[in-house]
Amino acid sequence: MNAIEAIVWNLEEVRRRSLLVWESIPDTYLDWKPDSDAMSVKDMIRHVLDSEHYYHLALLNEGSLAKYESPYEKRAFTTLKEEISFSEPYRKAFMDTVKSYAQADLSTIQIDRSDVGYIRTLGDMLLRIAYHEAIHSGQLLDYLRTAGLKRPKVWD
Repeated sequence: MNAIEAIVWNLEEVRRRSLLVWESIPDTYLDWKPDSDAMSVKDMIRHVLDSEHYYHLALLNEGSLAKYESPYEKRAFTTLKEEISFSEPYRKAFMDTVKSYAQADLSTIQIDRSDVGYIRTLGDMLLRIAYHEAIHSGQLLDYLRTAGLKRPKVWD
């Protein structure tokens, strides 16, 4: 397995585990949040999906976007199934882009996000994207614990 294949596998594995968490949440808890300053469950799921789309565009741009029009912003969250279905073309485009990179690109392409404090190699950025989603999956597991709900087994 080369580095690109490992990154693709990691992104797919993080998403598989995110889906285990997301799909375990009862619909009646989609608006739940642990406190008034926190994101709701559905807001966090949408944040993950929308962020991945933003990151994909930033990869193509090799840096932060001067302007970003979210395809999610004007769309009401209805059900988890519909949200995931809506995100599928964006996910496919992102994964196709990741799969299109050559091994050398991981260290030679620079992603300039100096507007938020960093410039990183493509390889670093791809790992950050997966980490971002994984962190939010962990937060949702904590939400489930706090709400007294059963947590799915993500360490299979």
